Amino acid sequence: MFELKPLSAAAIESAKQKAAHFRLLNEPRLAESICRDILAVDPNDQEATIALILSLSDQFGPGARVTEAMDLISTLATPFDREYYSGIIAERKAISILKVSNPGAGQTAYDWLRCAMDHFDSAESLSPDGNDDGVLRWNTCARIINSRSDVRPANDGPAVTMLE
Repeated sequence: MFELKPLSAAAIESAKQKAAHFRLLNEPRLAESICRDILAVDPNDQEATIALILSLSDQFGPGARVTEAMDLISTLATPFDREYYSGIIAERKAISILKVSNPGAGQTAYDWLRCAMDHFDSAESLSPDGNDDGVLRWNTCARIINSRSDVRPANDGPAVTMLE
């Protein structure tokens, strides 16, 4: 087993830029690794924590690491961030479910999208002036639900009854 080399404190800002860069290049595992190196030096670095949450959620798919991402939410400093990034995790989980499209995926994705929308509603009420990020993400979730006939609650539609 290899022992990891520590990042120097002087390299943290540059490392954060690299993490953002690798996320943009669709290399979330590299971004995740960099964020973990930053957090090993400064466990309270909010920017690195958020980048780690986003890097983990970029990797959602079968065997998604939702719990691992959600565990990081409690380390975020503001109620807005906790609500907003909880919503991001739920939204991305829903999208990852829809990509696989197993039977019942639309119903499961609907539940995750509604969860995300609830978090985005809360984030909206906590957001600083001029920050409508919660609104933008809520609308994205609503558009997904509105545009896909398979994304519905489990009991959507008329009840089926047995005839005697």
